Amino acid sequence: MRNELPRRLGLFSAIAVLVGSTIGSGIFRSPAVIADRLPGPLPMLSVWVAGGLLALCGALTLAEVAGAYPRTGGLFVFIREGWGRLPAFLFGWAELVLIRAASLGAISTTFAEYFFRAIGREPSVAPYDDYVHYLAAVAIIVTAAFNYVGVRWGALVQNLTTLAKYGGLLFIVLFALAVGLPEGAANFTPAVPPGSFTISAFGLALVSVLWAFDGWADLSFVAGEVKDPRRNVPRALILGVTSVIVIYLLANVAYLAIFPIDQLRQSPRIAADVAMQLIGTAGVVFVGVTVMLSTFGTLNGTLLTSPRIFFAMADDGLFFRKVAAVHPRYETPYVAIAMTAALGVIFVLFRTFEQLADTFVTAIVPFYALAVASVFTLRKRADWDPPFRTPLYPIVPLLFVLATIFILVNAIADPTSRWPTVAVLGIILVGVPVYYFTVGKRAAGNTPEDLGRV
Repeated sequence: MRNELPRRLGLFSAIAVLVGSTIGSGIFRSPAVIADRLPGPLPMLSVWVAGGLLALCGALTLAEVAGAYPRTGGLFVFIREGWGRLPAFLFGWAELVLIRAASLGAISTTFAEYFFRAIGREPSVAPYDDYVHYLAAVAIIVTAAFNYVGVRWGALVQNLTTLAKYGGLLFIVLFALAVGLPEGAANFTPAVPPGSFTISAFGLALVSVLWAFDGWADLSFVAGEVKDPRRNVPRALILGVTSVIVIYLLANVAYLAIFPIDQLRQSPRIAADVAMQLIGTAGVVFVGVTVMLSTFGTLNGTLLTSPRIFFAMADDGLFFRKVAAVHPRYETPYVAIAMTAALGVIFVLFRTFEQLADTFVTAIVPFYALAVASVFTLRKRADWDPPFRTPLYPIVPLLFVLATIFILVNAIADPTSRWPTVAVLGIILVGVPVYYFTVGKRAAGNTPEDLGRV
């Protein structure tokens, strides 16, 4: 890496990046969608368990790969080292035109919705349904500014918001369990109502769960800025993902302790509705503030981590060289941060939460699979010496890869998601001719510095 970023993130900050990037809008928005697709307590909880296990399988595998390659760019680096420059370019292309902007848009939309809910305005009715988009755009700009002026500011915001969001969610969960049980035990029966489970519905629900768990790999993007990375990156990946799994499962049990499944599936802002039931208006305000902190922290984490993808691409000669610029005063990839924020603002002004979330998951899943599967090719290298090795290899990475294939095949097979899925995959494949007509065309005889001028 020719443009170096200083290593300033310790173990706690690394865990905060992962947890803060993961716990955002998903646990507050996705439960209703999942309950609607799997309207039974056991099917609904089982898909959350499945999603958590998949995230853990991915984290255990990336702990090995990231420990060996603790470099800025994360998944981009793993895919390039395992599969070559074209797949790595396609990942960056997908991040540029689909993934990152959709992620920022979905998270910031939830932030804006809960802001209006906290001040007593309904975000789904005019004029607030329009104001949501504008406030979401402002949130993206503000968090980009924190990360523009230095990784220490971004890390500080991340640490504080992660503590606040985890603590706030844990308080809601424990209070709901204490008040809702044992009377709410009736909400868990029957465990599997007739018609509450099909393979197709499970697959679609798993997409929504993976949206809620997404962020577990974001730490890898800033691995080049973590202190003692061979030790801290694997530990942060495993500890961070485990803590998210625990709080997510507890949250869903707590939601069911208060509301039966039929009511839960009609509650897109379930945490606020639970708080209203338990505490009243003050509870709604508390939840609103908690979700705002949660999504603001996730926005900050995304704008701390994801610009490093474009930075690494440019530094490797697969993108405009200027994007690899490091600010002379703040020592941040300021061009990459500004570009990422601008894309997020454009997306959030014109698309809804559901469109943004589904687009993100469909586009990112194939590249998660490639990054995890890179361990199969990298282990064949004679000099492979990672500080951590994936337990139960090759079962753990293989389970993750097979699950991602199931998700994509199921999405294409289902009539309701077929064409949006095909469209997203088609846009990704457009990157193939883009590669060969730009950087790939010059790859044969040029140096990385030449490629960087593309």
